[in-house]
Amino acid sequence: MTIVERFLKYVSFDTQSSEEAQGCPSTDKQWRLAEYLRDELTQLGLTEVELDEHGYLYATLPANTDKAVPTIGFIAHMDTSPDASGKDVKPRIVENYDGGDIVLDEEAGIVTSPRKFPELKQHVGEDIIVTDGHTLLGADDKAGIAEIVQAMVYLMEHPEIKHGKIRVGFNPDEEIGMGAHLFDVEKFGCDWAYTMDGGELGELEFENFNAASAKIDITGVSVHPGYAKDKMINAALVAADLITVMPDTEIPAMTEGYEGFFHLTGVQGGVEKATVNYIIRDHDRQLFEQRKQYITDIVNAMNDRYGKGTLQLTLSDQYYNMREMIEPCMHVIDIAKQAIAEAGAEPQVRAIRGGTDGAQLSFKGLPCPNIFAGGLNFHGPHEFLPIPNMEKAMQTVVNICRITAER
Repeated sequence: MTIVERFLKYVSFDTQSSEEAQGCPSTDKQWRLAEYLRDELTQLGLTEVELDEHGYLYATLPANTDKAVPTIGFIAHMDTSPDASGKDVKPRIVENYDGGDIVLDEEAGIVTSPRKFPELKQHVGEDIIVTDGHTLLGADDKAGIAEIVQAMVYLMEHPEIKHGKIRVGFNPDEEIGMGAHLFDVEKFGCDWAYTMDGGELGELEFENFNAASAKIDITGVSVHPGYAKDKMINAALVAADLITVMPDTEIPAMTEGYEGFFHLTGVQGGVEKATVNYIIRDHDRQLFEQRKQYITDIVNAMNDRYGKGTLQLTLSDQYYNMREMIEPCMHVIDIAKQAIAEAGAEPQVRAIRGGTDGAQLSFKGLPCPNIFAGGLNFHGPHEFLPIPNMEKAMQTVVNICRITAER
């Protein structure tokens, strides 16, 4: 089976996760891909294949050398984003892309155009996998899964490539921020690992946002509006007041690079009750802490104005910048750079304006930078995957295994 055939098989499974669910995995349909992969890895000849009660799948490619070599791992997630449907994905291969518009659904007028998505221009002449315009594709992160599995097959078919013990890990619920929570780092047993969950060709990431969520519950005082003077506290208006005093330029639509932000993700309510939700992001840990203090100070000031207990703030740290955990072991990055270059790509080291499972795993004791999986425009119907990107990502995995053994 080719890497493209594997990928097309994997995207036939609907594995959308859900932020509303409480269990793990958050959706039962993720089990179907997990069970398929368990059986596939077993049939391919990997050992120590285990699918645990939470939907985490682990497997081993045994070492083929007596040399003492670090145990390394490769990780990808099985779920797709709640932002767009992953049901009945209908992928199509655009052969020898000519640089023009790609019509996804002519009748519905859905077109992926390089005018809107200029990154397409980097892939003229390549074969590209696209959607039919009505679902996401699922390259995030089924491309990563396909690349890891194909790399294990390649290594088994080429025993002349010496490598140490290689561990594979596929997890649920990354898209809702829970992918690493129940990942068993001790059982995985690696000196370090890589998530195959990046985007464009050559991407290598070991910096990410520090991240927190802020939930502000507002309790109003409801009084008949005809007799409300000096009595009513309208929770919805308090919510609007809060939003108004937040920085209007420090938002996702007006920031880039290393700039952090406050992102309003939801507001709902009425006179008696209202809730405002933000996420807080910054690469710099000190600035991150200042942002949390900023929103705390605003809530305190508004409680002074409206009455103690009117606003209740719940701050929850989600993950931290993995850079501080990677810097003591930069050989992990050096190996990845060499592997990417030898696969025929230019290493593109950049900071993630987001987070990965690798960030949380790094703070659990498993240094885990992120490598490109090759897809672009994730989480929507304009997602696409250049096939050469996927092939070079697979070769990067093979190269990492070889270079680790050589070093």
